Amino acid sequence: MDKADLAWVSVSTMLVLLMVMPGLALFYGGLVRAKNVLSVLIQVVSTFSLALVIWFIYGYSLAFTEGNALVGGFSRLMFSGMLDLSSMKFELAGSIPELSFATFQATFAGITCALIVGGFAERARYSAVMIFTAIWLTFSYIPIAHMVWSPGGWLFERGALDFAGGTVVHINAGVAGLVGAYYVGKRVGYGRESMQPHNLPMAMIGAALLWVGWFGFNAGSALSANETAALAFFNTMVATAGAILAWLLVEWKYKGKPSLLGAISGAVAGLVGITPAAGLVGPAGALLIGVVTGAVCVWGVNGLKRALRADDSLDVFGIHGVGGIVGALLTGIFNAQALGGPGLATLGEIPHQLWVQFEGIIITIVWSGVVAFIAYFVADKVCGLRVSTEVEREGLDINSHGETAYHY
Repeated sequence: MDKADLAWVSVSTMLVLLMVMPGLALFYGGLVRAKNVLSVLIQVVSTFSLALVIWFIYGYSLAFTEGNALVGGFSRLMFSGMLDLSSMKFELAGSIPELSFATFQATFAGITCALIVGGFAERARYSAVMIFTAIWLTFSYIPIAHMVWSPGGWLFERGALDFAGGTVVHINAGVAGLVGAYYVGKRVGYGRESMQPHNLPMAMIGAALLWVGWFGFNAGSALSANETAALAFFNTMVATAGAILAWLLVEWKYKGKPSLLGAISGAVAGLVGITPAAGLVGPAGALLIGVVTGAVCVWGVNGLKRALRADDSLDVFGIHGVGGIVGALLTGIFNAQALGGPGLATLGEIPHQLWVQFEGIIITIVWSGVVAFIAYFVADKVCGLRVSTEVEREGLDINSHGETAYHY
């Protein structure tokens, strides 16, 4: 065991926790209407917590132990045998205890589930959200994580590149959020009434905490205090800055004014885009990935969103889905040594790597989409997925949780 590596991964785990509580909670909370802010906060907190418990009971074992190409086994149920120091060294953990690796990965599972909440925000029943989360985590997140990150996994063996979760986290969650937006249906008054964010300063604070926490998300994925972590750390900084500027420039040109909402959306888009590439591309490649992702995601939350005709409340697919796809594909290009990356030896290898990246994207989209539909269907049949029109109009905070965020 390397104590420096253990310290860095432990800090990184806390940084990913910071991304959810308070980061994502405040970001999402500020973007909804005042009557629903508490409902979004509690859904983020609850789905994250449920995922952590499931991860401990069986999620980690099915994701990261030996099994088949799609899922692992049961040897680590409730972290069984993980503290047996005489047992064989766990390959993926490297120089840190397996317990630390499993804890770090738990936060990834948790934030992925919490991200989905944005797709159906302001109209979903709390109990149904929890049922959906348990099913989707079990049958979508866990198999995708095994396929991409675990030796023996289908996409792992194909050579798919995903440093910190472009497919496993962002495309996976983005697709589930989009399916949820379709399944639950549009908010009452969508397209006719104003649904502007109720508190942009709150959303700004959340986005800032996401950026800070993302250094743990990306650089922590090196699982060591080494050169790869340093590269991922800087790439996370420069790609995000590039994406913010790109989003603002595109928005300024086509909407006439640069906005704070655009700036913080660009930040998240850049963070999403660099996630699969963080330790796998050079700084120049990282900047380009950030700029391209930021610009493309402006289209993702405007033109594409209109074309899809989905009320994806907080643009989970437009930013996380689209940004994850762009980042995953560009990783296959800028990983090449000739383009400053540490990977592909020749430019001639790029087409094959791009195909492998494309395979990973398509498999994730189809897998997550099918599982999400089934999970929403089951949740809907068990307790009803959507609240009544009267409850939605009055607000979920007071009706579902008996409290209000603001007292006038």
